[in-house]
Amino acid sequence: MKSIQQFTAIIEREGDGYVSLCPELDIASQGDNIEAARQNLIEAIELFFETADPSEVPNRLHSKFMEHEQKSCN
Repeated sequence: MKSIQQFTAIIEREGDGYVSLCPELDIASQGDNIEAARQNLIEAIELFFETADPSEVPNRLHSKFMEHEQKSCN
């Protein structure tokens, strides 16, 4: 069974399209509209987790987001 993780998605208009960013992983993508930018970001994040060495994942997560998440869970 796969675990479900939630990440932040920031989507902003830029020129004729939209840019999407996941700040926790520092992964970005883009699309012609908001939904395309969102879906492309999801695909980029999934690709990262499929191809990244498991030891790389904790190092990639930015500590300020991990600390915020830990405080929110307590």
